[in-house]
Amino acid sequence: MNFIIRLLVTAAVAYGLAYLLKGIHIDSYWTALVFALALAIVNLIIRPLLVILTIPLTIITLGLFLFVINALMVLLAAKVVDGITIDGFWWALLFGLLLSVVSSLLLSSKNE
Repeated sequence: MNFIIRLLVTAAVAYGLAYLLKGIHIDSYWTALVFALALAIVNLIIRPLLVILTIPLTIITLGLFLFVINALMVLLAAKVVDGITIDGFWWALLFGLLLSVVSSLLLSSKNE
């Protein structure tokens, strides 16, 4: 049940951010829901491998490279899902950062 709530919140935040950021285009809420599911799968399978492979670079950049990995995961999930376009890496970086922060804030306030 918690996973479904996280998906719905992530999809709602992604859909809302698409209205605020002009470099992100999402066709419908259903597209945002599929994107949230694709992002969850990508973060479950591919992200841990990338984090392990880039440990030296992450240490050298004091953890800032994790933002790059986050942006790459967003771009990969957007490539898989039809109906969502991201205009570039910097838009993906901003979108991923805002998506993480706002979703975390909303989900943490739900648990209190």
